[in-house]
Amino acid sequence: MDAQASASELILQVEHLSMKFGGLVAIGDLSFQARRGEITALIGPNGAGKTTVFNCITGFYKPTEGMITLNRRDGSTYLLERLPNHEIPARAKVARTFQNIRLFSGMTLLENLLVAQHNKLMKASGYTLLGLFGFPSYRQASAESIDLARHWLEKADLVDRADDPAGDLPYGAQRRLEIARAMCTGPELLCLDEPAAGLNPKESASLNALLMDIKDNTGTSILLIEHDMSVVMQISDHVVVLEYGRKISDGNPQSVRTDPRVIAAYLGVDDEEVETVLTEVGDEDVIEQLDTGPDSAHGPGNSASMMAGPISDSVEHADEGERVTVSKGASKAAQVDARATSVAGKRVAPAPAKRAPAAKPDAESSTAKAVPKKTAVKAPTAKADSASTQEAAAKPTTGKRGGRK
Repeated sequence: MDAQASASELILQVEHLSMKFGGLVAIGDLSFQARRGEITALIGPNGAGKTTVFNCITGFYKPTEGMITLNRRDGSTYLLERLPNHEIPARAKVARTFQNIRLFSGMTLLENLLVAQHNKLMKASGYTLLGLFGFPSYRQASAESIDLARHWLEKADLVDRADDPAGDLPYGAQRRLEIARAMCTGPELLCLDEPAAGLNPKESASLNALLMDIKDNTGTSILLIEHDMSVVMQISDHVVVLEYGRKISDGNPQSVRTDPRVIAAYLGVDDEEVETVLTEVGDEDVIEQLDTGPDSAHGPGNSASMMAGPISDSVEHADEGERVTVSKGASKAAQVDARATSVAGKRVAPAPAKRAPAAKPDAESSTAKAVPKKTAVKAPTAKADSASTQEAAAKPTTGKRGGRK
């Protein structure tokens, strides 16, 4: 596949994204890609910077450095970091939901979905004048908007409650309604921030069915933040894993599931368990890859940004305002890499011993050679010492008997 064909299949390209809040590095030199018509999941521990990435993509934050490119179906390209935030959904066709549900609880379900289409309705109404006098163009646009709203209510299995207040819905139904409202904007990229949070297994299954329907029947690409691994592993085509604002793994769900860096970072194993992770993964190929050292393409590396410093000091979770102190050994994925490198070094350590006779013996080899000599000399010396000791012991005894007082 050539570069041009590859670029045409990508809907989103994030390149060297960095986001700093004062001296706090929330995102450091992050790069990943999302393919058109696929579900890409962004996962990682709390405070890894996932929502900060979403906020940069959707215009709530302007990144400190980096480039975010969105490619639409019509061939147009938008640099999202340069667009005003209100033009990102309107021109680039990017929609999102939030961790906390943000519905108009006093409005009906149908009205919530009509609000999402206000741009189209406002233009058709001539900014109230044509709608006020009931022009045919406005009546047609209004009817089309209602049909679209009812279509997505059916997809979300909520059409029977179209006239109920949104605040009366169960939690899981409100989640599906929020996704349906986002789809009424006609997005090409749908960003979902933890849509399965707080759902029971039945509600999670309904959510999975809705997301798969969106992917298969509309061609809309989905970028997903989620902690529910049953959702991520079942529906995702591509998974990106973050730890402290850096990418530690990137690939299909199966490869990410067996990556020791992900197991160590995401599950938060203790320091002494990191080495155990390498052997208990059960995949020798993964262990052999780790023996070669850290993967510069996936692991935390030197940032391309002068503004994005190392992950020491602290990071900040933007939405909650919490400050998480990060020590030098805090990165579990980095510890896995360090242990793997150490194991690889131990395996190749005996090799220099073969070249030792040709080279000048060092202190360690001299000591090793001296050990057998000392051992060989000690054996007879010990016997001689014991014999002399017995003889010496006999003499004082005789002296005591025949000695003078």
